[in-house]
Amino acid sequence: MPRDPGKCSRVALVGETIEQVREVMIFGESGILCCSPPDRRPKWVAGRKRLEWPNGAVATVHTAFDPEGLRGPQFDCAWVDELAKWKKGQETWDMLQFALRLGDDPRVCVTTTPRNVGVLKSLLKRSSTVVTHAATEANAGNLAASFLEEVRARYAGTRLGRQELDGVLLNDAEGALWTTAMLEGVRTLRRPVFDRVVVGLDPATTSGKASDECGIVVVGAATQGPPQDWRAYVIADMTVQGARPSEWARAAINAMELFEGDRLVAEVNQGGQMVGEVLRQIDPMVPYRAVHATRGKVARAEPVAALYEQDRVHHFPGLDALEDQMTRMTRFGYEGDGSPDRVDALVWALHELMIEPARRWRQPGVRGL
Repeated sequence: MPRDPGKCSRVALVGETIEQVREVMIFGESGILCCSPPDRRPKWVAGRKRLEWPNGAVATVHTAFDPEGLRGPQFDCAWVDELAKWKKGQETWDMLQFALRLGDDPRVCVTTTPRNVGVLKSLLKRSSTVVTHAATEANAGNLAASFLEEVRARYAGTRLGRQELDGVLLNDAEGALWTTAMLEGVRTLRRPVFDRVVVGLDPATTSGKASDECGIVVVGAATQGPPQDWRAYVIADMTVQGARPSEWARAAINAMELFEGDRLVAEVNQGGQMVGEVLRQIDPMVPYRAVHATRGKVARAEPVAALYEQDRVHHFPGLDALEDQMTRMTRFGYEGDGSPDRVDALVWALHELMIEPARRWRQPGVRGL
């Protein structure tokens, strides 16, 4: 395993969960144990969650659900599997980089199906990254013929097929309401004086590691003059995941306080009256408005996407996770995993700031008859 057999190597095995590291990366048909020659096969030490090689090399298990677990250990190499589907991909990747501090030339091997996520796109742009990819057909000798026939018949020529079967990184979903190029064009460092700041909240209905995120997005707007002159600025994404109601309520209130929000807007289709009650347990005076979704996510998002097309919404730095969700929102639905909670929170905030006020706007000095 180490380049110098007399030198002990420390390896990080990083997957989405402990079970996936163990069952795929270690014990899987293409895992370390199955691919190791008998005289160099490591021993799995279950109690310590690690592999030990006869020459002294050690590989320890780490997960993307716990980026902080990589704080403290140190390695000279790592194997990262399915990076593009990790919910905490950027945080885990960043912590791993700080831990790769042993040896003369620390390396990381990343194996993943390509997906349109910021951490992978950033990695592919680096001059130090060497990229190789292969289609599913390249592994035909190890796969059931019926499987290949079925998936090719079902997915050939589709975006999902190009991604999952051909290993092609797709930057934008077909029919995307927001494209990568569009979002690249809305970035700004300019911070105007805001007339209003709204925090959009899309509450999670469950808590725990596997639960949906609770979308919390902060948006400010300068609304002087007629509506066509109004501009909105997405300031921050404060989304939390796996939080209990009291925790996501506290996170939303903190966002209000940090950015001096004028209104907290929350969707209550799932949580109902509970949403407002939980928020007011944290802050009884919070300026809160409950909104009910009477149309589908795409129908709500389309007028917001139109604001972007009109160059009336701008993004501050640090919104990668939100933008990744936005590029997977299409006119046919959401192409990502789970629910687009960050996008929902953004949509509610922009409806409150721009779309609803524009419908009510009257030119000063003009009376309707």
